[in-house]
Amino acid sequence: MSTRVFASPLFLGFDHLEQMLERAAKTSSDGYPPYNIEQTGPDGLRITLAVAGFAMDDLQITIEDNQLVIRGRQAEDSEHRVFLHRGIAARQFQRAFVLAEGIEVKGAWLDNGLLHVELVRPQPEVKVRTIRIHGNNQSETAVVNGVPARRDES
Repeated sequence: MSTRVFASPLFLGFDHLEQMLERAAKTSSDGYPPYNIEQTGPDGLRITLAVAGFAMDDLQITIEDNQLVIRGRQAEDSEHRVFLHRGIAARQFQRAFVLAEGIEVKGAWLDNGLLHVELVRPQPEVKVRTIRIHGNNQSETAVVNGVPARRDES
């Protein structure tokens, strides 16, 4: 049984946030590959995944509906090799991170078995807008988004 986070009537228009929370809860709880998330500055974030054994061509990074998805699939090269012991698994993975609105992916690079994904989180602008209140006089017009709109007469 799931509890709706934004069930209160005071939260209007937050349906998309609830969907993002559900998506985040459904992401794999598998710990592979391990990753770090670090703050690199006031507006910067970096996700680092340990992807030893993966080449650049084996990795794919996409953004799908405010979700950063990183996939890895190693090419099968073992048909000409004879293993006496195989302890390094060649497994595929998919790791997803739900991104807040406005976060941008600035770039990615692979270095010594670590995949780094650089993100920028712009600071939100504070917006204040005053709404004019009109009297109950039917002849007055309301202003909606700066455009006069005649009130419907009841």
